[in-house]
Amino acid sequence: MNLKKSFLTYCKEKQFEINQNQLDIINDLNSFYLENFKQTFLNKIFKKKNHKLGFYLEGDVGVGKTMILNFFFEEFNGKKLRLHFNEFMIEFHNFIFKNKKNESRIDLFVKDLKKKAQLVYFDEFQVTNIVDAMILGKLFKKIFEEKIKVIFSSNIKIKDLYKDGLQRDQFIPFIKELENNTFEKELSIDEDYRSSKNKDLERFLSPIDQSTNFKFNKFFRKITKNKKKMKKVLEIKGRKLEIQNFYDRVAKFNFDELCNKNLGSEDYINIAHNCDFIFIENLPNFSEDNSNQQQRFITFIDIVYEKKIPLMITSNINLIKINSAKSIKDPFKRTISRLYELTSMNFK
Repeated sequence: MNLKKSFLTYCKEKQFEINQNQLDIINDLNSFYLENFKQTFLNKIFKKKNHKLGFYLEGDVGVGKTMILNFFFEEFNGKKLRLHFNEFMIEFHNFIFKNKKNESRIDLFVKDLKKKAQLVYFDEFQVTNIVDAMILGKLFKKIFEEKIKVIFSSNIKIKDLYKDGLQRDQFIPFIKELENNTFEKELSIDEDYRSSKNKDLERFLSPIDQSTNFKFNKFFRKITKNKKKMKKVLEIKGRKLEIQNFYDRVAKFNFDELCNKNLGSEDYINIAHNCDFIFIENLPNFSEDNSNQQQRFITFIDIVYEKKIPLMITSNINLIKINSAKSIKDPFKRTISRLYELTSMNFK
């Protein structure tokens, strides 16, 4: 694998700007690959006792972290999995529940994971759930013991993960696992490529007035033409989640329906599995007073972005002026950046 040569060709084909900081990360990834996957005679002899099994790429929103790790992931010729972290943890908790009588449940889960993948990729990694936070140290200790390689992209430095979270002392073992077992690299670029490429927010309409309502409803009629309205009911672990406005894989929600109810990642994943286009009305401004709703919205956007579902949104606040609760200001930068892309006509 000549990663740098392949990356330069890839950038030329995609007409991407070549950036030296990104090339430095490509060189680091090439070293990571050689150390972990290139089984030469000399490699076996001189292999470090405590070589790093993970690669953690940290940086601000829109600097190309996902693009670079997607490229590496596609170039990797072996058993691999690209997972949304929320989905991964839902699978883990389901597995643990089904095997609750077995004391070696974590071991069994990781052995099953090893059968599926030599390399696991978590994009835009963050931890917000206390249940996940408390178990990750044990889980990843076993993952690294089984020599499963893991790559992460994140907006957050390892030492700052789950910062100010409840019972964070129980999360520290996971931080130590990452620090001991991963190369942590930072990608720093002055420009947010997502927002700079998508300055015309054709599907983010503000403020809400007669003109924007007309555009919203006109586009909604266009997307749902010849589709029959139905009430869609999703079954999620014995609970029922009802989508009132559903038109054959097109859904329309008021913001409160999505984020002012006790919904979580599993609900949003199920919604995403059933939708190819989503309309959202009345996106509010955010503050400490509605931080729970904002956190749900962050989770929702992460999931629909992962599933590549385009959006159309109405709000009284221009996207660039939407505020945030202080405690989730950093992850919300990623949400804003992704909204630029999700509501652009370039994103289909």
